Amino acid sequence: MTVELKEASNEVEIEGIRAKVRDLMAREGLTQTAIAKEADIPFGTFTPWMGGKYQGDNGKLAAKVLRWMEARKEAQKISITIPKEPGFVLTPTTNDVLGLLQWAKEAPGITLITLGPGMGKTTTARHFAATTPHAYRVVMRPSTSGVHSMMKEIAQTLGVTERDPGKLTRAIGDKLRRNGRHTLIMVDEAQNLRDEAVDELRHYLDEYGCGIALLGNEDVQTRWGRSTPKDGYGQLHRRIGPRLRLLKPRIEDIEAYLAAWNLDDPSVLKLLRVIGRKAGALGQISETVKMASILAAGHGRELSADDIKSAWNNRGGEDV
Repeated sequence: MTVELKEASNEVEIEGIRAKVRDLMAREGLTQTAIAKEADIPFGTFTPWMGGKYQGDNGKLAAKVLRWMEARKEAQKISITIPKEPGFVLTPTTNDVLGLLQWAKEAPGITLITLGPGMGKTTTARHFAATTPHAYRVVMRPSTSGVHSMMKEIAQTLGVTERDPGKLTRAIGDKLRRNGRHTLIMVDEAQNLRDEAVDELRHYLDEYGCGIALLGNEDVQTRWGRSTPKDGYGQLHRRIGPRLRLLKPRIEDIEAYLAAWNLDDPSVLKLLRVIGRKAGALGQISETVKMASILAAGHGRELSADDIKSAWNNRGGEDV
């Protein structure tokens, strides 16, 4: 939609747009700060325009506000058609992960957790951090593979603000010191860490009683979970306790995840069971259902097997 307004001849129309904005604010509890941010208009420009005191081109600004309102309306239409993801779902596998996280925290010890893509590793770690006191999730990247960069990420997650690199380890340790409580650091995407960084984590276990969970891909198991440790890493190896390696979802995982979507069409469920066994597992189910729901809404019908097939093919999947 293209909107062109000129200040000199459209003051009534401009005031009408202001009225629509005020109505939107009243109905949805929006603030001028939030609207200015969403519409990409400086707050110091938007507020005088709303008050009718803007000295610039009011028509041009009104057009920008109106475009934002139209775009927002279209986005809401799409969001209504997309079903909400279940979030964390307790499946047999995520239940196993929760058990290992709890063990690492209470023992304390080191656990290794490897799940295939889309099987709920990250969602479960987030859930555990959100529902368990003194459990922290930190995500590693190739750029945080070294000891110091890893420590900076951990410090940020813990809210530690120490700027002196020489004091950072102690500052993190003071935050993690148990004092009767059990703490846990969950390192997601741990395969991005160098060996010496993982050995540094052992320090927090030994000195401060903090449990460690290393979550990631197959590399996590092959590097630190093999039966014979690499030279110089015996101390780390002997502290590693129970571990989980599962690259494909169990049938029960798929069934539990499908149940959380509240879908009841047998033909839809049949296709999604097949998709759930593909690479990407439960994540593939989620993305396919969301896209299929948009396709179904566009045709004004309930979600069907044809929509699932179309969405899956559109996402580059092979025939199901």
